[in-house]
Amino acid sequence: MLISERSGALELPEGLISAELRERIERAPRKALISSTYPYDFKLGRTEYETEKRLLQIEVLQVQRWVEETGQRLLLIFEGRDAAGKGGTIKRFTEHLNPRAARVVALPKPTEEERGQWFFQRYIEQLPTAGEMVFFDRSWYNRAVVEPVMGFCTPEEHRVFLNQAPLVEEMLVESGITLFKFWFSVSREEQLRRFLSRSHDALKQWKLSPVDVESLGKWDDYTQVKQAMFLATDTEIAPWTVVRSDDKKRARLATMRYFLSEMDYPDKNEGTIGIPDASIIGPPQQIYFDDT
Repeated sequence: MLISERSGALELPEGLISAELRERIERAPRKALISSTYPYDFKLGRTEYETEKRLLQIEVLQVQRWVEETGQRLLLIFEGRDAAGKGGTIKRFTEHLNPRAARVVALPKPTEEERGQWFFQRYIEQLPTAGEMVFFDRSWYNRAVVEPVMGFCTPEEHRVFLNQAPLVEEMLVESGITLFKFWFSVSREEQLRRFLSRSHDALKQWKLSPVDVESLGKWDDYTQVKQAMFLATDTEIAPWTVVRSDDKKRARLATMRYFLSEMDYPDKNEGTIGIPDASIIGPPQQIYFDDT
């Protein structure tokens, strides 16, 4: 990795991106989508996006009121490759919610004490109480994907996690927690474009970590462990939902629309919610040919 002497920010090593791909990314029109497998050629327009987003956010507020009034417990897990759009989608979910009944959990790396505990323990402490919505910006699934690729866990710890995660999630659901698991899937070309943007933008450089930079050369390794994760943890009681996120605006709307379509709450406006775009969001077996 490289460190800029001027800003101290991380920069992308030249060897990780071919000159041809770098040029194609930099020459692409700002609104054009560059992956050949994405179902749209251009990003959703700002006016249409803002209009739909506002209507869906009103419905999300309706859900929150119902959650508070009835004591429901909602847990939404957001996972995916680096720069896939998880945080931005969470922000659009929560920006108008009552913060007293909605939390975003983004845990740092474990402390020495936490490393000595049962792996799930520090996440269990963050689960929603009655009347609360909790959004995990990354979760225990760090151990399914990031940790084995980057060497932060042993093969045995990885194996144990894949065995235990479905059991833990089954207990959560049976205890009354409503669980959503979203995997944000970004193409390699779009991920590189976003990394390049971060490296050039002083306001976004904090998002580009050493682990992010190192992960650029491990695309296939991430694909392999991700496939193992789906095989072990995409269960009937706690299924995965894949979101194709090359277009961040479409991904945000699709995720909110899918969430609302799955919830049963009073005064639900089916006309506003509409039908989730099946080319953008759905179960792994329907969507998952994206970034393999």
